[in-house]
Amino acid sequence: MDVNEADAITEDEIAGNAPFATGSAGGTSWDAPPVLKKPRNAFTELMSPRSNSKPDANPPRSAVNPHPHRTKPDPHTGVSLNNLHGRDALGAYLVKPESFPSPQRVLRYNDKFVTIHDAYAKSTIHLLVMPRDMKIAALHPFDALQDKEFLQAIRDEVAAINKIVASELRRLFGKYSKADAARNEALSSVDLPDELPAGRDWEADVMVGVHAHPSMNHMHVHVLSRDRHSELLKHRKHYNSFSTEFFVPLDDFPMAAGDRRRRPDEARYLAQDMCCWRCGRNFGNKFKALKDHLEEEFDAWKKE
Repeated sequence: MDVNEADAITEDEIAGNAPFATGSAGGTSWDAPPVLKKPRNAFTELMSPRSNSKPDANPPRSAVNPHPHRTKPDPHTGVSLNNLHGRDALGAYLVKPESFPSPQRVLRYNDKFVTIHDAYAKSTIHLLVMPRDMKIAALHPFDALQDKEFLQAIRDEVAAINKIVASELRRLFGKYSKADAARNEALSSVDLPDELPAGRDWEADVMVGVHAHPSMNHMHVHVLSRDRHSELLKHRKHYNSFSTEFFVPLDDFPMAAGDRRRRPDEARYLAQDMCCWRCGRNFGNKFKALKDHLEEEFDAWKKE
């Protein structure tokens, strides 16, 4: 696998060979609690037989085409599933989202978009929102998001996803939050008030944006909680890909032609010093020290 220093994930993650969590890092209501498992990337998962299917007594064999009975391109997209692996693995979700567990893997889909859990979540909740139009999906996000019509469409889709994420963050952490205390008290009272206190704005704790140098070929927008609390956040580039200008907020589009974030290779964002997302403390290249600190910040963030 051709991986360069501008990639935000590792070679094994791109190939789908790294262990991943079965759900979002926090263990959400739409998912089972996370358990690190041997990988089954999108292509492998889609091609594998269902547990209730009968084994083929005479399976076809071909080194060139291991699935000759699935060679026909999808009639709606013109894409052959046999080609969807490695950097193209996300494409399998666009072609056949109904083939994957829902909501454990595919959170939701419609004619225009598919939203999945990132198999290598870098926060408690980490989702990918992807356009199903293959012409758009083939574009770099900077180019796709210059189109005002598409930009509005994905903003509308993300707005709906944000509400789902915010609701799940409240379910997971609202009991710890000072800002949610009055709301929690009202909910636990015998007589519910006519109007609940608004409580914490959990949508403000959701990050939405794209990477300046995507590692996967199909255009996708990251939607994640800002805590960076995950066992799968293991490297400086993992952290910096969401904590520097390598991560470009959706609100920053359309982007000016001369914007410096269009040249991530020059800026070398992923190699920059690691600074805490919450307090700004600079940890240089000391990743373990940062990880220990992030645990403290995670507890403090929950209590806000």
